Amino acid sequence: MSGDDAQGRGRPACCAPSAADVVQPTQGPVRGPLPSSATGPAAAGGAHGDHRVEQVVVPAQTFLMGDARGDGRPADGETPVHEVELDAFSVDATTVTNSDFARFVDATGFRTEAEVFGYSAVFHLALAAPPEDVLGQPPQTPWWLGVRGADWRHPGGARSDLDGLADHPVVHVSWNDAVAYGTWAGRSLPSEAQWECASRGGLVGARYPWGDELTGEWACNIWQGDFPTRNTREDGFLTTAPVRTYAPNAYGLWQTVGNVWEWCADWSAADTYRRSPRHDPRGPEAGAERVMRGGSYLCHDSYCNRYRCSARSSNTPDSSTGNAGFRTVGRA
Repeated sequence: MSGDDAQGRGRPACCAPSAADVVQPTQGPVRGPLPSSATGPAAAGGAHGDHRVEQVVVPAQTFLMGDARGDGRPADGETPVHEVELDAFSVDATTVTNSDFARFVDATGFRTEAEVFGYSAVFHLALAAPPEDVLGQPPQTPWWLGVRGADWRHPGGARSDLDGLADHPVVHVSWNDAVAYGTWAGRSLPSEAQWECASRGGLVGARYPWGDELTGEWACNIWQGDFPTRNTREDGFLTTAPVRTYAPNAYGLWQTVGNVWEWCADWSAADTYRRSPRHDPRGPEAGAERVMRGGSYLCHDSYCNRYRCSARSSNTPDSSTGNAGFRTVGRA
């Protein structure tokens, strides 16, 4: 039985709990409304910033969106498979890296929500902090720790840094943080439909950006070994990999599955596909959580198969974790 099935919860075992859940067991700080100093035009900057991520163009098309292989769980809302029409758009070839995000922060003085609130969610084997910095450990997902001082500059906690990680995806960024970066860059987060279309790379109904099977050497950065206690690191990585590891899909996008979850613009709802418009769907008008796509370095078929093009997850927009990042889109 998969981890999320065993727990009876919608969020997969490889996903972090929400920002509030991760510290509640020890009565640590619970996040509230985003402080005004952490966002807004002053933080995001006026003129468009220096967004240097390589762009690729996804051509205008009608594609089949959703799980065509019967892999998803009903609660995730990956069905029905349906036709979606999209105009052409540009998309980042990779997720935004630490060096990209640093350029944004240097230009604007922006502080992420993890920095403002003082903690974020760290996978237990990646912890690099003294014991007293662990603020909570959710009983349903004890491999996740709420860690004081964990943020994008300190992905494992206070005793970690970005040495050697300039070309790795930025993590510990919330949906709100990602939107602030997009505003500065003159871009936005992809809609869920744009993300899936780009990830598929023109393949119809395939599980992965390269086809239906995991073949040959490791095709993406996912877990190897016994989750959550032992990662054999057969691919060389315990957590994130450089954004240009493995191979790009037919459109030229790198690592849309595995490595890190990617924030999308849409609010999340399990029945979205049953009522979404055919042309350029944008998800529900309101909700409690934002869509995340692509899975992460913690996914594996033994408990979570959400590293697929159609797989869906979500989290609250103020949540930040050590396995979630983002890429942006713009006009073609």
